Amino acid sequence: MVESIVEALRNIHLTPQWITFFIAALPIVELRLAIPWALAPTSVFGGGLEWWQAFSWAICGNFVPIIPLLVILEPISNWLRRWPLFDRFFEWLFTRTRKRGKWIERYEALGLILFVGIPLPGTGVWTGAVAAFVFGIRFRYALPCVVLGMLLAATLVTLASLGVIGIFSI
Repeated sequence: MVESIVEALRNIHLTPQWITFFIAALPIVELRLAIPWALAPTSVFGGGLEWWQAFSWAICGNFVPIIPLLVILEPISNWLRRWPLFDRFFEWLFTRTRKRGKWIERYEALGLILFVGIPLPGTGVWTGAVAAFVFGIRFRYALPCVVLGMLLAATLVTLASLGVIGIFSI
């Protein structure tokens, strides 16, 4: 799937920097995929960027959805929950987030930072914004926590991608 997205972005002549930006803005993959892709050599279907370029462009792209999600998630979910299909979807999403959000429930702000910042499947700024909404964390607290978590995740993924820490290496 990501390969087809990258290919489509390359077909409209976007630079590796902008491709990194757009991958990082996507839900699910976010900067957890954008940074390794950006650091991979171009001969391996990667972006071939320097670490600081990959880090910076991924941060910028990953930041884009944070404020809109934190601001519009509640009104949109309230409006859409009037219909049974959307109500079931949001019930599933919120139940799933509550199960995964034990850190947030226990440690509040620090928990939200760690939830977003530890690069595991199902975490990141998109899920962190949903978790902030589900656990009733106000915007003025949620925004800095999600941003700090994003910076932590970007640092960990960059270090892992460079082989500095041994999660994986390119």
